[in-house]
Amino acid sequence: NEKKKGKGNRAPYSPSRVLHIRQIPSGVTGAEVVSLGLPFGKVTNILMLRGKGQAFLEMASIDAAVSMVNYYTPAAPHLHNQPVYIQYSNYKELRTDNQHNQARPQAALQGVNVVQHGNLGITSALAAEGGVLPNHGSVLRIIVENVFYPVTLDILHQVFSKFGFVVKIVMFHKNNQFQSLLQYADATNAYYAKMSLDGHSIYTGCCTLRIDFSKLTNLTVKYNNDKSRDFTRPDLPFGDGQRTMSSDDIYAFSGPSVPPAPGALGPPMVTTSAVPGHMTNPGIPGNSVLLVSNLNPEAITPYGLFILFGVYGDVHRVKIMFKKRGIALVQMADAAQAQLAISYLNGQRLYGRVMHATLSKYQTIQLPREGQEDKGLTKDYSNSPLHRFKNPCSRNFQNVFPPSATLHLSNIPPSVTVDDLKNLFTSKGSTVKGFRFFQKDCKMALIQLGSVEEAVHALIELHNHDFGGNQHLKVSFSKSSI
Repeated sequence: NEKKKGKGNRAPYSPSRVLHIRQIPSGVTGAEVVSLGLPFGKVTNILMLRGKGQAFLEMASIDAAVSMVNYYTPAAPHLHNQPVYIQYSNYKELRTDNQHNQARPQAALQGVNVVQHGNLGITSALAAEGGVLPNHGSVLRIIVENVFYPVTLDILHQVFSKFGFVVKIVMFHKNNQFQSLLQYADATNAYYAKMSLDGHSIYTGCCTLRIDFSKLTNLTVKYNNDKSRDFTRPDLPFGDGQRTMSSDDIYAFSGPSVPPAPGALGPPMVTTSAVPGHMTNPGIPGNSVLLVSNLNPEAITPYGLFILFGVYGDVHRVKIMFKKRGIALVQMADAAQAQLAISYLNGQRLYGRVMHATLSKYQTIQLPREGQEDKGLTKDYSNSPLHRFKNPCSRNFQNVFPPSATLHLSNIPPSVTVDDLKNLFTSKGSTVKGFRFFQKDCKMALIQLGSVEEAVHALIELHNHDFGGNQHLKVSFSKSSI
């Protein structure tokens, strides 16, 4: 009798730490089901209903379950190249005592319980179900099909680093296909990345990932450039003998070397909001409040966060923590914009620190009560005229790009010269390396600064700069370079 025993009834779609997983292909192990939940927190129980292609997964907390559902709802995870679907269960607790056919899934879970989650937990779980992992190495072979948008080394790093520390990447074309070899520090990370990403698309409807294990055990990387990179060797030459990767270059795309906090798994892949030129419609279920940490308390302001995160959506409220000034909450207009901001800003350097952005457990930012000490750390921007996406027909929807050293300037008055603009940016501490007006429209220009971090600072300082006469400069990141 494969009926689960639970205690307590819940509404079908109310958050519960017990998740119902459907349409599981035959042959999927309990360890593979457990590993779906590992990035979000501790998995405390599992019940496999093999005859029905279903399973129930119990997380240690409701927050972990909510993060998992929020992440997988827009894009279902794949097991054995087939999508599986995850929703909240009616039950708030699983009881698997004396259940038939549950010995192997429970054995897998025992390994996970050794460590809350992470490499040892995955390894132990896999070993309990037959030792799948030792047959595979730490190098993945990746084929990208239907390459409609450019796939760069940095994008691959952003996608795959969510599952562990990426050591090396080599990109090449073979048989008229875009291919890459990617090496993790640990074979466990390679296994989990393959299982989670195989069959997914980096952008909606295109750039589909086909992933296998490579026969190679170690990649050889001679140069750090746009085709190959060794993230442990920033001293390698660029390839022409003229430059090496600086620590700023490494920081710009490396981010944390371990899987981030629950809810932070959303790089560009499998999110409809990340397609260049396409912002998703409001109303996607999920949280719209971001937790932003590792900020520089001496430099960060609510307005600065409003301007920076406003590049990727309309920011309604910002709150810098009163007692921990290096942590802030940022409330976006909807969950799609929140995921977009995470995908582009998590791991970005800001005022000398690598910023981390993930989903918050809060659903909204509360404004301070009257008389409550706040020191201006909580700001409401819900009616700000600086929102970029309030007009559904705005061209801003087609110009959403990751932070880059080149900025796009618009709304430049005819009286403002090249030198005026260069001096303006220099006065804010920027190093101007290139500048050009658009030939057909002198109200717009591109300016290239010394680094991505410089450009981020300049955008915060100079977006909406007043030239006088109600002429305000508009600044955004550009996909082009000079």
